[in-house]
Amino acid sequence: MAGSNGTAEDVSFTYQQIYNQDMDAGLSTKTAVAVLTSLFFVFVNCVMLFALGSKRIFQETPRYILFGHMLMNDSVLLLVSIIMYAVAQCFLQLPKSICTLLVFISYCTFRNAPLTLALMSLERYVAICFPLRHCNIATPKRTGIAIGIIWFLTGIIFCTLEKLFLYKWQLDKYQAFDVLYFVSVAVIIIFTYISIMITARSVSSDKDSAKKALRTVLLHLIQLGLCLTSFLYTTIERTLYVMTGSNSSLFINLRYLNFLIILILPRCLSPLIYGMRDEAVWPLFKYFFCYRSGKVKPSINVH
Repeated sequence: MAGSNGTAEDVSFTYQQIYNQDMDAGLSTKTAVAVLTSLFFVFVNCVMLFALGSKRIFQETPRYILFGHMLMNDSVLLLVSIIMYAVAQCFLQLPKSICTLLVFISYCTFRNAPLTLALMSLERYVAICFPLRHCNIATPKRTGIAIGIIWFLTGIIFCTLEKLFLYKWQLDKYQAFDVLYFVSVAVIIIFTYISIMITARSVSSDKDSAKKALRTVLLHLIQLGLCLTSFLYTTIERTLYVMTGSNSSLFINLRYLNFLIILILPRCLSPLIYGMRDEAVWPLFKYFFCYRSGKVKPSINVH
């Protein structure tokens, strides 16, 4: 790292890790664990996406459109992250264009996750607090437009980083934007949670749906917390570097755990947190995951 002047080199520290250790048996095992774990959950996500695509009702319901987008986003991020990790471990030289593309995809998918959680919370808020207008407000077309806006915004931010960060104060301003970014998403999710809770207490009918929505939004808040820990990955890595030294075996092991727990694990939880709780998706997922071993295909009951 050439100087600590707050340039874009600092921002891309996460993607430019230096691996000085040899590829011994221990390191090979760690790499295999990270790769196989990621690939397994990518497979799980793909099966769940296939289950969502198997019924037209899922493709026309905003809640499941957003869930599918989250699964796709997490799968792409897992794949790109593990590719970059394996390339770094194997000391492979990549063309700059390919490296830039991988970093661009990783950055966008990484930033998309909190905004998708906010959209999912808002959809549940409208469904419970404005049930009569839900079909008019949360339409598949508007959901698709909202997803497109998310990708557009994250893409613009990435493409301007190299040109904007010339001085340290600009980096500080960008980090302040990160804080505002997460606080805004947290405020949206907390607002929807409180609104749904108030509605659930004041309306005597359909309390079960309101309680389910409350639990879902609470899970969104937990998932947001996991996303926030991922943003601390670089800070944790630099702290470990200062405390242990880059060549120590302790630093190597702690850096691996940091990568696996802070970056990889949160992206593996989406199908478990949301898919297993959904009475419509989970039976279909088990049906396709077991390669259609059931005699009767599960029925669909979307609320």
